[in-house]
Amino acid sequence: MAAMLVTVTLLLCVLGGQAVDLLRATVTSGVPPPVPRVHCWCSSFPNVTLCSWPEPSHLPQTHYIATYSERHEPPITNNCHLIPPSHDSSSSSSSEQLWHCELPNLKLLTDYIINVTAVNSGGSSSYLSSFMLEDIVKPDPPVDVQVSSDSTSNLLVKWSPPSNWTNLHIFPLKYQIMYQQENRGTVSSVKLGPFERTEVELKGLTPGRVYGFQVCAKELLDLGKCSNWSSPVNITLQRTKP
Repeated sequence: MAAMLVTVTLLLCVLGGQAVDLLRATVTSGVPPPVPRVHCWCSSFPNVTLCSWPEPSHLPQTHYIATYSERHEPPITNNCHLIPPSHDSSSSSSSEQLWHCELPNLKLLTDYIINVTAVNSGGSSSYLSSFMLEDIVKPDPPVDVQVSSDSTSNLLVKWSPPSNWTNLHIFPLKYQIMYQQENRGTVSSVKLGPFERTEVELKGLTPGRVYGFQVCAKELLDLGKCSNWSSPVNITLQRTKP
């Protein structure tokens, strides 16, 4: 029996030069791999750009072809450096195993196309998207977050920039603080900032309450997105000065 061949293509809208997502599946027989769910970000502008996608489970062995090219240049295609999942047996069985690919030496103010194709015995599925480096900037979270108190109502919050943001003197960061507090069983959140310094004194807080602090980082000129929030640091304000 001749092999079945089905091709499905979905083109998402293009408005004002915005990113284009193209999802394509080709089935030769059996069940093709799902279209890779690709996420790209630049964690150290403009040097470190990564794309990642989860490895599907319970499917035939799947391999990937990941390439990128400049959108408005002659079609010169570059291969991404693929990094397979670690398959660490000590990690939680419920956590996703992620593939990564590195996109080195991207240029500023340039449209790029990323193409990730999953291939197995059932066929292939492709994900294509266009992006500019400036739009996918997302630093890693700040590190070494510390919270201390020298009174019953004041706190000093300090942190350090993410260690891999290597061009801090050329591309400075700004920061937001988020803290949570519980009052009579109700938890509320407050966001403060942005701040260009790496320490902030907060005054007029309520003695006896537990506060949880997190910090995120964003490129100073608002390129891309804020980082994920840092791990929370909790502190209880004493009712009387120690």
